[in-house]
Amino acid sequence: MKGTIIKGIGGFYYVRNAEGEITECKARGKFRKERILPMIGDEVEAEVKNGKGTITEIYPRRTKLIRPAVANIDAVVIVAAAKSPDPNTALIDRMLVNAEINGIRAIVCINKSDLADSCALESIYKNAGYETAAVSAATGEGIDRLFSMIEGKTAAFAGVSGVGKSSILTLITGSELETGEVSEKISRGRHTTRHVELFPVRGGGYVLDTPGFSSVETEDITPGELGNCFPEIRAVSGECRFRGCAHIDEPDCAVKALLENGGMAVSRYESYKELYELQRSKKTWK
Repeated sequence: MKGTIIKGIGGFYYVRNAEGEITECKARGKFRKERILPMIGDEVEAEVKNGKGTITEIYPRRTKLIRPAVANIDAVVIVAAAKSPDPNTALIDRMLVNAEINGIRAIVCINKSDLADSCALESIYKNAGYETAAVSAATGEGIDRLFSMIEGKTAAFAGVSGVGKSSILTLITGSELETGEVSEKISRGRHTTRHVELFPVRGGGYVLDTPGFSSVETEDITPGELGNCFPEIRAVSGECRFRGCAHIDEPDCAVKALLENGGMAVSRYESYKELYELQRSKKTWK
């Protein structure tokens, strides 16, 4: 049987085949010996006997995330709120960098458009070259357009608590997902996701929540490579006067010219500088 691991709990993996049947499986011992851990999202082959399965093969992964451990993600939908909580552009940018590092298509989704104008926030990321969608989980506005962007794909939803990830996922999947109440004091939700699980949607795709995706895994890139994780910087960096320009203090920098001309949002440039200094401070590159 060929299928996809949609959930893993206590050493058991739940594999869903093309017909929608789910089989509880254990991984063959050879994976432990080879230090290969099956991941949610893995496409696998399993032998089934008496209703129980054994995973015998894990097919090559297209993409992989470390936190959370999930494979074969086609897109990451980064959810922010137009209001309550107020958008944190620095955190959105970190999650976008994380998607760029892992070679995963990123979509910026702005929820609660019924509470505040989302145009300014949306334009920051649209101008940076990202796909964007303004939605309201409360009214359903924009949900169909968002779904059309991920239809038939495996899409991970990321964002801080309280922005409405679970409410959007409920609308997309048609299944009620457990959500935390939003605290009026701090305007953040208590995240209630206990494990990573793929939820099937019409059109053959999957969606999942990704607690922990805001923790950016930047250990594998040097400070000089960081600019490639910002599409607007990547597009003009070759026009800088100096090869290897850091785009911070150098003269005749195309990125700073882009910033001055309004081609790059100030918040995006500030995020770049913050991450650049973070990478430069790591002992790995000293």
